[in-house]
Amino acid sequence: MDRVLAEMEFLARSANRGDVLTLVAEAPHDRQALARETGASQPTLGRILRDFEERNWVRATEGGYTATATGRLVAAGLTELSESLAAELHLREVSEWLPTDGLGFDLGRLGEATITTPTQTRPSAPISRVIELIEAAHRVRIFSHAFNEQTLAAVVEWVADGGQFEGVFSAAAIDAVAHETGLRGQLQQLQAADRARIRVIDDAIPLAVTVAGDTVSLLLRDDDGRLQAAVDTDDPEVEVWATDRHGRYWESARPLAESDLAIDD
Repeated sequence: MDRVLAEMEFLARSANRGDVLTLVAEAPHDRQALARETGASQPTLGRILRDFEERNWVRATEGGYTATATGRLVAAGLTELSESLAAELHLREVSEWLPTDGLGFDLGRLGEATITTPTQTRPSAPISRVIELIEAAHRVRIFSHAFNEQTLAAVVEWVADGGQFEGVFSAAAIDAVAHETGLRGQLQQLQAADRARIRVIDDAIPLAVTVAGDTVSLLLRDDDGRLQAAVDTDDPEVEVWATDRHGRYWESARPLAESDLAIDD
């Protein structure tokens, strides 16, 4: 383990080392090309290449320096670590609210996601972002454990303008709506629309996910249910996961009935 840590430290001490190894793993490069692409001086490149040759990570060829099999192995790991750390840094401000279970995709896929958080001047910014995505789409699919009055009102209006909506909600979410007169009326209006279909699932739904066209949005809440962020991405792998998860919930759910919105006296 000490030797592994020593090699990691060796690479981490100079950004040029990682850049050079990645470049020669992609294609042969001579020293002039490496200097142009990395900005490193020739003396620095000489030291780096000698160190790499001692480790048998690179070799000199007629076409320039190229990575060996083990050099490509290290370069691939370095790239993966770099991408993972970049994703973690991007998600760090919302990491405590990301679900530990329920995400069926590599979290690194959110490394370039759009993150929208509440501010003093725009406390409902995450909801506004989701509504913006909904209004730009022709078809929207949702699976969620909660309703938001602002979002529900926007969906009702969007469906009236021709949008196609398919939502799966937990029974707990429907029950909460049944006890809010305004929300109940909006949901009944949505249920009556020709282009909207709503289903109910008795099991818990751990996430609030919206698939608006090709974009997937996750609403993140804290332990007290307060909305903390919206995270949206058009990454294809995330879209496949969200579409598949929605389909699974849809198949196991039942259509929303008027009795679901009845209030016991």
